[in-house]
Amino acid sequence: MDKKTFSFKCHRINGGTGEGKAIVSSDAINFYNADPETGVVFEKNHALKGKSIARKVIIFPNGKGSSITQGDGIYNLTQKGTAPAAMIIKEPDTILVAGAVIWRIPLVDKVPNEFYEQVEDDDYIKVEADKGLITLVKAS
Repeated sequence: MDKKTFSFKCHRINGGTGEGKAIVSSDAINFYNADPETGVVFEKNHALKGKSIARKVIIFPNGKGSSITQGDGIYNLTQKGTAPAAMIIKEPDTILVAGAVIWRIPLVDKVPNEFYEQVEDDDYIKVEADKGLITLVKAS
């Protein structure tokens, strides 16, 4: 069976390349609410509760939380090797951008709505932030 592949333009916030399975959240994220050992989100009532973000390309609307908790969360995930491979965000904020820059996680925004309409958990995503390019390979 042939896999369907799509390309989308994006805006580079933090450079680099990251790739892996997609994980899509309808909720804002505070990375402090993910277990550094596993990358599993434990925040009560969160869209990703019980799912791991480790080494995946995470697609989400925005960040939330204080600079201390968000920064510490990204730091701990990075130190344990369970940070996202890349991040695609609809509404970036200073705290999240700073964490991505410090911990060298590719971060992009300004992605066409068609991307959000097509992407699903477990699709394969490659983010080439420096090129302003996202490649989406549908899982099914």
